[in-house]
Amino acid sequence: MNPMASLLNPSWGNCHSKVEKELSPECKEFLYMGTPPRGLEHHSVQFICQYYNKKPRYVTLYNTVDHIPIYSAYIFKRSEGEKCMDVPWMYEPQLSTSSETDEMQPFPRSYVHMNFEDAQAVLDDYTNAILYERGTLNPDEHQNEPDDKAATYTLTNVVPVVPEVNNLIWDKQEHMIRKRLNNYCRGTAHIVTGVTTSGKMIRRENMNRIAVPTYLWSAYCCVDYDHNTPFMNRYKFPSFAYYGLNEDENNDMVEVSVQKLEEFLKKTEFVSQNFQIFVDTKESC
Repeated sequence: MNPMASLLNPSWGNCHSKVEKELSPECKEFLYMGTPPRGLEHHSVQFICQYYNKKPRYVTLYNTVDHIPIYSAYIFKRSEGEKCMDVPWMYEPQLSTSSETDEMQPFPRSYVHMNFEDAQAVLDDYTNAILYERGTLNPDEHQNEPDDKAATYTLTNVVPVVPEVNNLIWDKQEHMIRKRLNNYCRGTAHIVTGVTTSGKMIRRENMNRIAVPTYLWSAYCCVDYDHNTPFMNRYKFPSFAYYGLNEDENNDMVEVSVQKLEEFLKKTEFVSQNFQIFVDTKESC
């Protein structure tokens, strides 16, 4: 999770996204077998098909009440893990206003309350949240092309993360997954990264603004992998997962099977009992 990006370049690129009740075929490609995770249905969530320069980049399930993404689903791209640091943070104008454009917009250099604040986070929500940083669910480290990296810098892809977790524990895990998939995944790797919450909120001007994740979790699926992978990584294919607390005391992420992750998240009561990240198939993840 990259916590920082420049806010001084409002002319960067042409980023837009579509808020959709049902995902279009071009956006379903970011989901394993074109099927979103099951068991996260809620009246306050909306799908966002995140576009950049007229091309879909990934999918986010966004909670318009808690003002954070529940998960982002994306296709892993092999890379050396370079960070993209000169991209302005974006917001999604369609979440709460009627708009003639589906383009995501950079935040203005200065602004007062705008009506889209009712349905999504804004930069001011994080300005005084000194205990947390902006952590991206779809990290630029897991993308390769500049446009794919740039598209991750939207607050609809961001959750508040404790700095120690964001910069050390979670970042280390993302790096390790990148190396593993770089080395042993031969085909397409689908990743879903999400959160659970339990009522803790960041407040601004005496209002609850952003839900603070209790747990961070992620799962990948790569059906076409190198079957000569050394055993220490072989059993982590075709799929594997990890999770961890969003707290200072967290010293490590817990790596588990996808099934074990699903069982754990069901115990948090954040997801329903039919929760499933990757749909069952003959080549099931």
